[in-house]
Order: sequence, then structure tokens, then C-alpha cells
Amino acid sequence: MFEVLVFVYEHYWRGDACPELQQLGRKLSAHGFEPEEIHDALVWLDGLHLAAQSARVVDGASAEAAAPSIQPVQSATSLRVYSVAEQDHLGAQCLGFVSFLESSGVLPAAMREIVMDRAMAAPGDPVSLDDLKIIVLMVYWSFGEEPDALVLDELCDPADGRLPH
Repeated sequence: MFEVLVFVYEHYWRGDACPELQQLGRKLSAHGFEPEEIHDALVWLDGLHLAAQSARVVDGASAEAAAPSIQPVQSATSLRVYSVAEQDHLGAQCLGFVSFLESSGVLPAAMREIVMDRAMAAPGDPVSLDDLKIIVLMVYWSFGEEPDALVLDELCDPADGRLPH
């Protein structure tokens, strides 16, 4: 599934530039992806689209029109506590990475919640750090945002070949 997501990220500049899921499925099939991988990725992308759309409604101008807000506003002093299921499915390394991104100020709370939602919907027990990085990139992609250069470097560059300074 993650190979399909990487392909979508690389070939469609933003989430709104991506074709409808049915057409995307045909394009992915034409590129040789397995039907099961395509299905899993399309279901995952549909969930991402719904989550991003909900976040825009809550944060955007139409938030006043919405009945009680779907997502509560988080204060600067609040603390996110991860459930046992989240801890088991993501593992310490992934949760540490999410915490690093959030404390660095590059992953706002609303985006973090979408990352967590999509990570919980991803296969793997626990989810690998490389897969989580793809999820984070896809969340940025769904909002039509590109992370700044240092964050993009952290998400795309393997840490194995880096020399500590």
C-alpha cells in the first residue's frame, strides 16, 4: 500500500490535483500495481480525504455554520495522551517522531490527529517509522502544503547514512 501512496505523492502535486478515486484506481492499475494494494490505498486515501475535509470545515470560514465542532480546540498547554491501542500500533519510535514534529512546531494539533487517525488505519504492527513518514507527507499533501526544507529532509532522507555533527 505504501508504494502506491508514494507513487500518488510523487505524481500529483497536491491532494486536490489528484483524480477521483475510481480514475486514480485505473491509472494505478495501468502502472502495474496489484489490485489488493490499489484497493487498500484507495480506501486509505478516501479516509484521508474525509479527515482533511473535516479539519477544513472546523478550521475554515464555514466552521460557524457547522453544528458543534467536530474537533475541540486544543490549548497551548494541553497534553495529548495516547491510548494503549495507539501505543501498541505505532510503537515508541513512531510516537517519539510524532512528538518531535509537534514540539518542533511543524505538526499542528489538527494535523497530528489526522496523522494518528491514518496511522491507526495503516497496516503493520507496529507501523514502521518509514511508513509513518509517508503518512505525514500524505497529510501535508492532502492540505496542499509542502513541509519546509528541513522537515522534508527529515521525512525523505534515510538517517542511516547521516554523520552526526
